[in-house]
Amino acid sequence: GRMWAYTVGFTVLPHVGGFLGWFLNRKEIPVWYEKLKKPSWCPSRRMFPVAWTVLYTGMGYASYLVWNDLGGCSSKAIVPLGLYGAQLALNWAWPPLFFGARNLNMALVDILCLDGLAIGTLCSWYPINRVAALLLLPYLGWLAMATCLTIRIWKDNPEQKPGKSD
Repeated sequence: GRMWAYTVGFTVLPHVGGFLGWFLNRKEIPVWYEKLKKPSWCPSRRMFPVAWTVLYTGMGYASYLVWNDLGGCSSKAIVPLGLYGAQLALNWAWPPLFFGARNLNMALVDILCLDGLAIGTLCSWYPINRVAALLLLPYLGWLAMATCLTIRIWKDNPEQKPGKSD
């Protein structure tokens, strides 16, 4: 029974910060985000909650697989789960930086660091559990798109760069 609880806990964990980020910044989306200049390939607003639900579920379950294969919180788990935790923290920090603070500079720095940590997480997980590493591939694909989108919004909305203008 306990393993079931761990599986659910690890799988749900990424959703906590994702939901909080959405909840705290949900009012900024129609007010501010909709007015930004965005590229034609920007996904519809309705795509984001669907995509993040799938991605957070996959990465959460993958983290459980790695944790389980390493025998829990052992010394061997420090680097692979530390990288995961660090990238998750940067993932959770992006919405408050982008939507809440309207700080495109910091949001860009955040997502570029996030990309590096997410790649590092995948590389550290691959020798431990290939399924877990493969479960991160859709996330890395989405992050690549989100990074390009952040760069384009940052470049195309220069007056927004310093932070809140109102």
